[in-house]
Amino acid sequence: MAAIEPCLFIIIGVTGDLTHRKLLPALIHLRAADSFSEQVRILGCARGSNLDDQKFRTLANQVFDEILKQKDRGGINPEQETKVRDWLNNAFFYEPIDQGGIDDYKALLKKIEMIEREGHLPGDRVYYLALPPQAFTSTIEALGESGLNKSPGWTRIVIEKPFGRDLSSAQQLNALVHKYFDETQIYRIDHYLGKETVQNLLAFRFGNAMFESLWNRDRIEHIQITAAETVGVEKRADYYEHAGAIRDMVQNHITQLVALTSMEVPGAFDADAIRFEKIKVLRAIAPISPEDVVFGQYAPGEIDGKHVAGYREEPGVAPQSKTETFAAVKIKINNWRWQGVPFFLRTGKRLAKHATQIVITFRCPPVTLFQDIEDCKMHPNTLVIKIQPDEGFDLSFEVKAPGDEIRLECHHMRFDYEEAFGEPPDGYQTLLLDVVQGVQTLFLHAEEVEASWRVYTPLFAYDFRPHPYPAGTWGPEESAALLQKHGAEWIIL
Repeated sequence: MAAIEPCLFIIIGVTGDLTHRKLLPALIHLRAADSFSEQVRILGCARGSNLDDQKFRTLANQVFDEILKQKDRGGINPEQETKVRDWLNNAFFYEPIDQGGIDDYKALLKKIEMIEREGHLPGDRVYYLALPPQAFTSTIEALGESGLNKSPGWTRIVIEKPFGRDLSSAQQLNALVHKYFDETQIYRIDHYLGKETVQNLLAFRFGNAMFESLWNRDRIEHIQITAAETVGVEKRADYYEHAGAIRDMVQNHITQLVALTSMEVPGAFDADAIRFEKIKVLRAIAPISPEDVVFGQYAPGEIDGKHVAGYREEPGVAPQSKTETFAAVKIKINNWRWQGVPFFLRTGKRLAKHATQIVITFRCPPVTLFQDIEDCKMHPNTLVIKIQPDEGFDLSFEVKAPGDEIRLECHHMRFDYEEAFGEPPDGYQTLLLDVVQGVQTLFLHAEEVEASWRVYTPLFAYDFRPHPYPAGTWGPEESAALLQKHGAEWIIL
């Protein structure tokens, strides 16, 4: 792949945790791999910081040092290290936006023009809003009113999730960003969509006729999607108290997995065709009944043999908080392909294992040769698509165990992504590269965001009381009842 042409990548909110953990490492790996040329410039901006160009470069070098301390030096060899060091020490700049007003952004424009002039850049710009959601509105307005939404080249804006907190706020935010930017310039980012296995869903489904021909209500009994975390609220209580599991995970990450799993075959492998099919699926989701929702909240328990506090004991959490840290939801898609096939969604913090996976459970044969044989139990075939941490696929099937008697055993065929191709790149590397290349396939369209919020916004009107569950378990017992009604149970590999 040819290196990206010269452009300016502007991170607004550069002192935040997202920049340190995700953006800077992704940018460093892109430069190490020559996906970014040495002429790509990075400009950091933030409020209330004492950074300058040199201090920002020092900060970036510290992040690089952390990468080199990882296993196998983070995949970076000594020759790449020299190249990256030179880039960090020459291509990184900083500009404060102290009050976040128009004057600050006009000063930012002057800094941008100076960098582009001295670096002989064509005026192509990316604005990445690495900010808390409450800062999106004022920042977008300031960019537009100061003229930063226009440039000599192309201009693109990247907006992190959550995009709104309900349907009304998402519509308002869409209206605001459309006031200053065209939809083709807007990149609503969901880092789950950058994961190789999520992208491989499209290849798996539409590149293998043996599976796509089975991908319907005639062959599939039900589908489970789980996004489980062992971590608690960490230092995000201020955000999480006003979000909860539905807003934080279900409305975005998990619903994107639903759309990719269930959408029809796109007419072409391009952003518009794929987005169109995803929107069709989201619009076909039936209203969710309150009886098909279970909320939970983690109580004190043990993770990896260590005692951990309950959610209400976390710093910044209200003592009587009703915020859900766990959510299980059953949804139905009212179209020909999926009529009668329930989708079970589950996410939670302080669960027993860190895992994100999709489980496709196929129907058992309508008539079996083995139904009259004692102790010969059949298991349904399952396809498990593992998103993280061990990316790959697992297909179960029945075989006859050796011996004279007829006895069936369930065995597995497995594909491990790392074993086949090496460690996959972080999702942010894929997505940042797509932004500068102008590829919107893995980013959310305005209609897609609003269609998703239409599904979940009605749930906020109900007074759900979260069931307590001990940290280190799989959530409240009530969540198992959602599947037991269908003669099934949650599966984790």
